[in-house]
Amino acid sequence: MPRFTRNTAILAKIESAYGVDPVPTGDANAMLISNQSINPLNSNNIDRDLVRSYFGASEQLVGDAYVEISFDIELQNGGTAGEAPGYGCLLRACGFAESLLATPARVEYTPVSTGQESVTIYYYDDGVLHKALGCRGNVVFKPIAGQRPVMSFKFFGLDGGMSEATPGSLTLTGFKVPQAVTNPNTGDVTLGGTYAAGAITGGTAYPSRGLEVDCGNNVQHIPLLGGESADITGRDMTGKATFDLTAAQEVTFMTAVKATATQSLSLLHGTTAGHKVLLVGAAVQLINPAKEDFNGRRLIGYGLRFLPVSGNDEFRLVLL
Repeated sequence: MPRFTRNTAILAKIESAYGVDPVPTGDANAMLISNQSINPLNSNNIDRDLVRSYFGASEQLVGDAYVEISFDIELQNGGTAGEAPGYGCLLRACGFAESLLATPARVEYTPVSTGQESVTIYYYDDGVLHKALGCRGNVVFKPIAGQRPVMSFKFFGLDGGMSEATPGSLTLTGFKVPQAVTNPNTGDVTLGGTYAAGAITGGTAYPSRGLEVDCGNNVQHIPLLGGESADITGRDMTGKATFDLTAAQEVTFMTAVKATATQSLSLLHGTTAGHKVLLVGAAVQLINPAKEDFNGRRLIGYGLRFLPVSGNDEFRLVLL
């Protein structure tokens, strides 16, 4: 009987103790995903390299191994301002703290350097269940013009075994239909503004092709005897943006690039409460300017470096 890649389901739940399965369920912990993949046994095999009285290979032992899982989730609020979205546990396992705030009602995600949480992921692949425990990972935010806004996740986890199983019913009502990243739905990129209580004031708005923000988590499998884990051991946030600049603005931007200047950067996507997403960088350095052609239009692209000001504040994701 054939099996099909689209018959896939992913469940994820925060662990109260590292590597201990909290048993996610389809009713409470299902994720609405796309572009999924799994490496169920990423192993550092060990060659026995036996010498005998004839040529030929010998078996390899399965050495240190971990599970690698990746997928996309649409970057969208959960529909009600101030309530954590269904994918919140995934951001927490990518080194973010989750804060539920009022006035206005919103959810904010900010990076942390200690006490990172972890999730257990159940990956159902058309009849086969792969369990990945103690998962931590990285995420790339992609509100790019002309596309749907997505977050691309990649997790490393401990091998929790596999079995023949199906997920049962899935509840996905917490995942709402996003708005496309288009001019009516998405604002300009603002440089030099000030963030406070869910809003950006001041700064200068520039037309753009959107943003890409890579959280740059250094995720490592740590195969210690009696203490195996997947750890986030560092963070180096980067990104890229392409702007529609006047000649004078391009010259000004080049001056800032050469001066190693930093400034805040933000982008608001969405038009109604419960469906707005705001990305904010506190101190962003523009690097590597490159001239780009977009349907005959001259645009200027830049690499971005998201730098901390006082620590763990280089980036903020706000759901409004």
